[in-house]
Amino acid sequence: MSYKIGVDGGGTKTECMLVDDAGRMVAAHVGTGCNPSVAGPDQAASIVIAALDSLRAQAATHFAENHGRAADPRTLITATLLCMAGHRSFWQELAQTLTGFGRVTTTDDSRPVLELATAGRPGLVLHSGTGSFVAAQAPDGSVHYAGGLGWRFGDAGSGYDLGRRALARGLLELQGWAPASRLGPLVRRHAQLDDSADSGTVTRFYYQQTEPNRIIAGLAPAVLRLAAERDAAAHQLVLDSTGELLDFAIEVATTLFSASLLPNVTAGLSGPILTHLLVHEALAARAPFALNPIRETPIEGVRRLLIRS
Repeated sequence: MSYKIGVDGGGTKTECMLVDDAGRMVAAHVGTGCNPSVAGPDQAASIVIAALDSLRAQAATHFAENHGRAADPRTLITATLLCMAGHRSFWQELAQTLTGFGRVTTTDDSRPVLELATAGRPGLVLHSGTGSFVAAQAPDGSVHYAGGLGWRFGDAGSGYDLGRRALARGLLELQGWAPASRLGPLVRRHAQLDDSADSGTVTRFYYQQTEPNRIIAGLAPAVLRLAAERDAAAHQLVLDSTGELLDFAIEVATTLFSASLLPNVTAGLSGPILTHLLVHEALAARAPFALNPIRETPIEGVRRLLIRS
């Protein structure tokens, strides 16, 4: 019996799995985010190595329980796949230092959701979490990553972008320069401030956060809820943000596929924002290709990539 390890490493969490030679998951490990641009290179490497060591130990335990004898853990792992956020060269260099984990390969963290959307065939996926990106496989088999610029530079349709837009509109409402909606009270509540807090007090709360991207992205679920309840400002905000991501995806698809092929292009929507019924319906109404919501989590995409490797 042999095993493979798959890692989905993002800025928010590091999710890992151990699969047996039949492709069945036999162990899992979840750690904190490991994007080196956020956590720092040393911490990112430490998080991933700890996760790999944990799964290798679990492989030894699983082997012993099933065979009644011990085995050297370093011989049990035949392949390790790292699907990682952050700079590619960092993970490639780390992979070269890993021993006892079989053949170690690295790829972008977009590959698992692309796999879920297209099953290795030409097509694309729109993904939204704290950030957003578009990933695509062209007819010639080449894989492309587009967007994912990060919260400082703007990821349309992302949790951060929804939160940022809601915060900007809510602050203008508190100043009295925009018509009142439920967004003004929302940004106050999210900051745990009472109804007397003015826009300056609310602004200071968000500027003083050590992780403003996470705090602001945390507004997204409430903004989606208001949009679904037909708060006009929240509804328009969600459509504007996610619509920009769709426009970008159409541009990517038009570049990689001929215009005549667009109606037949396989396209997936990944993440709780894009698979929300309101968002899915709005995007599907004007997309030149069918948009299929992805219900599986990215770690399932990692498992499928491991099986195909």
